[in-house]
Amino acid sequence: MPANLSPEYKQAEQAYRAAREPRERLDLLKEMLRAIPKHKGTERLQADIKSRIKELTDELAGPKRAGVRGSPFALRREGAAQICLVGPPNAGKSSLHAALTRSHSEVGPFPYTTSAPVPGMLAFQDIAFQLVDLPPVSPEHIEPGLFGVLQATDAAWLVVDVSDPACTEQVAFIRDALARRKILLDERWPAPAPDDVFTARLPTLLVANKSDLDPDPDEVKVLEELTGVHYPAFAVSARTGQGLDELAPFLFESLGVVRVYSKLPGKPPERERPFVVRSGSRVLDVARLVHQDVAATLKYARIWGSGEFDGQQVGPEHRVADGDVLELHAR
Repeated sequence: MPANLSPEYKQAEQAYRAAREPRERLDLLKEMLRAIPKHKGTERLQADIKSRIKELTDELAGPKRAGVRGSPFALRREGAAQICLVGPPNAGKSSLHAALTRSHSEVGPFPYTTSAPVPGMLAFQDIAFQLVDLPPVSPEHIEPGLFGVLQATDAAWLVVDVSDPACTEQVAFIRDALARRKILLDERWPAPAPDDVFTARLPTLLVANKSDLDPDPDEVKVLEELTGVHYPAFAVSARTGQGLDELAPFLFESLGVVRVYSKLPGKPPERERPFVVRSGSRVLDVARLVHQDVAATLKYARIWGSGEFDGQQVGPEHRVADGDVLELHAR
């Protein structure tokens, strides 16, 4: 990173790393460009910021056609986390997405059935994950808007047709094509933070679909040996349902999802809609999800669950655990 970056720039960059909504990311990029010191040592970073501003502006504007407003790739995020389904044509991504979310993904026996992102919700206990079925990736065509979605997502599923002899080459191509756009499909959950603010390092699950067509239990191991990658992997079948019930629990555990329930003094906890944070989060992080004003005036909380005793008073920096109940108190 270039020297002499201002505190204002560093603050905007940190906020950009955490931001997920396209409009918010665009506003923060503009703030980064405004705050960055203008000298020779930052020229390359300035160029990167300007390039990303143009890409996001084009994504938000959408296709330049009469009667079309906005971009289908400017997705509204929902649920506990957003996971994007990436894969080659005819890998069964849309069938898998429809089976898991009951979405209306168009399914067909021909390539490129999916031309725009299709979001859907995968339910797990009292939360849900947003699964996004993306257009396929192949040497013949890659939808440009796909890269922007992946830059801001939480994780990826690399979906392949394990019965297709070409799946080895397809995995290698997808990894390389995304890496050229600074999107790295990482084997680790969670993936380590990248050094470059414009690099996305996504924890990735290999979903070997259509396993009913090739029931060899060693097929995934062979694929890993041939590609040299070792993602966590599940053999599934969107057609028969084999293995589908393992996917949501994997996300819950591997993403470190923590559900926290709120309560008012003298009232029972509100169990219907938990606040969702990640492992290691604090009481203050939960308060921010309730409302920024609540976080700004937070004095302490009472906690039921992971405290030493029910109703224990804890400070804003106390780390919460899954299933905790918080009663927030302001100054």
